[in-house]
Amino acid sequence: MHTSIATEKSAGANELCVSRVPLFQSLSYEQQLEVAGVAHAIHLDRAELSYSAASNNSQLLVVHTGRVKISRTNSNGHEQIIRVLGPGDFFGASAFLTGISPENDATALEDAQLCVFRHADLAQLIQRHASIGLCMLQDVSRRLGETESRLAAVISADVSSRLADYLLSLPAVASAERALEVVLPLAKKDIASLLDTTPESISRQLRSLSEARVIVQGRGNRITLLDIDALSELTNAL
Repeated sequence: MHTSIATEKSAGANELCVSRVPLFQSLSYEQQLEVAGVAHAIHLDRAELSYSAASNNSQLLVVHTGRVKISRTNSNGHEQIIRVLGPGDFFGASAFLTGISPENDATALEDAQLCVFRHADLAQLIQRHASIGLCMLQDVSRRLGETESRLAAVISADVSSRLADYLLSLPAVASAERALEVVLPLAKKDIASLLDTTPESISRQLRSLSEARVIVQGRGNRITLLDIDALSELTNAL
């Protein structure tokens, strides 16, 4: 992994990025153009590091295309995935609001395009457009709630409950026999990290759900959810 070197684009190249982000959607088109004017576009290759906990970068990063994982490495060298971001998601708001350097790493899971805002530029935008700051506070509050729920799940729920909840949270499409099909967006080891367990536990629980005909594991990362009620029952432990 290596740190990305930002390639600055024109404001026009960043318009689509800005217009897709909930953080800026309350702004008029002219105001979005103003925001795009201070954005800097960067490209990340798969596994490329956008920033690390040691970088001390003062930036807000917005995902335009691709996926980026936010993770933290403990003293034993174990990586804990905090969340995975897709198009329209952003990170760096907490560091901006608190003035504390980020404690996480941000790494591209696949080729990705990002829009980057220096904190100094972002502060000026918020002074002119208060709705941006309000959206940032709402996002930080939502993530705090998710973190609290996740901590409660780790303490009180077993792996099968957490896995069932994760499967039900994935985007699904209808398949044959009125079942739903999902695609695991991450490798099993990364899902295990996200759910605070081990890859062996994830494989064991998937196998158990398959044997009980609750799910069917297809090719690649495709999984058919045969019994939604059974998965929902498992999540009741959360």
